[in-house]
Amino acid sequence: MTKRPGHAHSTSEPILMQTFDAASIDKEYQFYDEEAARVSQKIDEELKRDWVRRKDAQRRQVKVMLLGQAESGKSTLQKQFQLYYAHHALDHERPLWRPVVYFNILKAVRMILDELDHELNNLSIDDSVEGQAVAHALAPLGDLGEEFSRLRTKLVPLVAMEDSLASELSGGVAVTGGRTGVYVRAGWQALVTPLSPNRSHALPGTGGLSPAVAQVTSLASRTLIAVQNEVDELWKHPAVRILLNNRRIRLDESAPFFLDSIKRVAQPDYLPSTADLLNVRLQTLGVAEHSFDIELCGSRYNWLMYDVGGARGQRHAWVPYFDDATAIIFLAPISAFDQYLEEDPRTNRVDDSLQLFTAICSNKLLKNSHLVLMLNKTDLLRKKLEAGVKVRKYITSYGDRPNTYADVSEYFRAHFIQVHRRHDISRRALYVHFTSMLDIRATQDIIVNVGEAIIRSHIAKTGLA
Repeated sequence: MTKRPGHAHSTSEPILMQTFDAASIDKEYQFYDEEAARVSQKIDEELKRDWVRRKDAQRRQVKVMLLGQAESGKSTLQKQFQLYYAHHALDHERPLWRPVVYFNILKAVRMILDELDHELNNLSIDDSVEGQAVAHALAPLGDLGEEFSRLRTKLVPLVAMEDSLASELSGGVAVTGGRTGVYVRAGWQALVTPLSPNRSHALPGTGGLSPAVAQVTSLASRTLIAVQNEVDELWKHPAVRILLNNRRIRLDESAPFFLDSIKRVAQPDYLPSTADLLNVRLQTLGVAEHSFDIELCGSRYNWLMYDVGGARGQRHAWVPYFDDATAIIFLAPISAFDQYLEEDPRTNRVDDSLQLFTAICSNKLLKNSHLVLMLNKTDLLRKKLEAGVKVRKYITSYGDRPNTYADVSEYFRAHFIQVHRRHDISRRALYVHFTSMLDIRATQDIIVNVGEAIIRSHIAKTGLA
């Protein structure tokens, strides 16, 4: 009998049925259930250990915000902390600061030349007492037009590089209002540094700079070397000194340091020194995070420091970092009593610092944060007072108090303490220090004291042993 197509078995053939042992099946399922439970328990234990590790790491994180107006010294303080706790990282960044030093010099030279043109062209029509005093001081120098015309012609190629160098360093970041300068966001070093394919380190042979930045830096270096004598001559010229002493030329605070060092900087193998890194001026946009570890009493703590842009238009960016900040270090440049905000020429910078400190003391999000006040740039304050600049001319409430460093510094300290007493909503302690960020030894003594106080406060709050 033939099989019908489409069937595997004939209906007449016997089919053997496989028998199953129920007991063995139950035993096999029991094995799988136990194995699944064991794996699940192992996963749960690992998740729990990971949670404990993350919780412990979080408890050992110390978040510190550096607050204050623009040019108050926040970035310099951050570099001082880095110099003390993570100097290897700062050493690695040295080549990246070379074009920034060049920019500081280019900007200073351009400002001097611009102010010279303005002052010399308008001196004859300035009938103010100050104007007449400047004219009288300049008279013995004779006609300066030809001399400065020669210097300007020599220095034009150097000054012409300012914008291109600023553009490369800023990575295309622009600031409204037509202001020029180097404005950088967090991680600007990565933007100017070419990385190897694994993105972990700079490519060898580049000097740490990306090709575009390296090219403009090399050109700036060669140009500066070629005209270093003219830069030095301009800076030391008696007319420039007279205008500086009479406050007719105002430069960035870093300018005198670098112009005094022009011969050292204008070398082919120039590498920024620690003093250069602390003096250099670079404006921060937004919020930049810096991380380094601190050892205290045998334990390691991860210090997260937030350096913020201090201009009025950038202060809204601070708020998201307020709610879990361990500490606030507020910097107030008390040397700025004779200066006004760039973004609001009617507001005295010390008054702005007092208003900003009032807002910090009264902010509910910061009520549990350790509070440190640094009355900064005392070295510049001393120089201004010794040069005869009168505080009462700019701050009328100072009255007839002596124009000495001891009296002026105490006057400003009392005003900030009064703001804290009136407006601090949590009645916390205020730790006040007079500082000069350029004094490495004195600042680092303060850094140790401040760092330990902040961490001890953090330990008390978190219960860490």
